[in-house]
Amino acid sequence: MPLPAGSLLQLTPEGLHCPAAGAWIDPWRPVSRALITHAHADHARPGCGEYWAIGASETILRQRLGHGINLLPVDYGQILRLGGVRMSFHSAGHVLGSAQIRLEAGGESWLVSGDYKRCADPSCIPFEPVQADVFITEATFGLPLYRWQPGSEVAAQIRRWWQAAPERPSLLFAYAFGKAQRLLAELHAIGVADEVLLHGAVEALMPAYREAGVAMPPTRPVSTVAKGESLAGRLVITPPSAHRSPWMKRFRLPQTAFVSGWMAVRGARRRRGYERGFVMSDHADWEGLVRTVKQSGARQVYVTHGNSDGLARYLREVEGISAEPLDGRFQAERGQEEAEPEATPTAP
Repeated sequence: MPLPAGSLLQLTPEGLHCPAAGAWIDPWRPVSRALITHAHADHARPGCGEYWAIGASETILRQRLGHGINLLPVDYGQILRLGGVRMSFHSAGHVLGSAQIRLEAGGESWLVSGDYKRCADPSCIPFEPVQADVFITEATFGLPLYRWQPGSEVAAQIRRWWQAAPERPSLLFAYAFGKAQRLLAELHAIGVADEVLLHGAVEALMPAYREAGVAMPPTRPVSTVAKGESLAGRLVITPPSAHRSPWMKRFRLPQTAFVSGWMAVRGARRRRGYERGFVMSDHADWEGLVRTVKQSGARQVYVTHGNSDGLARYLREVEGISAEPLDGRFQAERGQEEAEPEATPTAP
């Protein structure tokens, strides 16, 4: 359904628009002023006049959108005013610098979640529950079958898989921004101190995390390993775009695994051609989505991305919360090679 006429936020061809602030949130097309929830490519697009975003995401935004963009860095919890709108950014716990955006004007408050997760993650600031009259939430994993284990447990599974094959390189496929760094931080947290090798697409995004003080094992690019040097027993983190590419030819008989929330779906690993799948997501699972909606205290909820119809129906029929799917160009993330956070699996 569309948003009500005259409400604080409107859905336009460019995306979610706040006319009173002269700003769009994660616009789909170039606009004069963009409020950015995080630096993944489906939320931060080039060509805008101004970008307002959490300062921790500045390095990656400039890498992806151009070093010369007009970027106005903000802090979590900082109160900002645009026109007659009171605005603040709050941690979404998704990736480094990710935010929910709250806007208030005329006695009405709206909260736009962006992408978020509720489980602990040593690579970014935890999610902050925020209240508002109206809440726009994602639903990428909006089905009850999606329930995440703690990251430490998944990291321990990965360490056992890797160390059980000392005669083979272990190629761990994960999205280059967010997931790869979380994996490194989770491995460090369980005591892994061995050097980890990185594909160049992952290495390019490491400085922002190192600058933020995220503790990770030592890393270096695969490209610095001498030709002919054995890679047996080494852990290599690489984006899915490298799978079955010429880049893999330097690895002799590697074991392969993919890390994604979609690995919870039976058969997804096999269809993708990986030997092993590990379930870890940078989005909220079913319980996290429902808990977040209830904590928001919103009288009206709009659901985007993923299973928006199913989550909205559950909120209405079971929780008694007014909820509707929101029309527009919202999509569950499609995993555009190394640039994107999660890849939607092929339907069974």
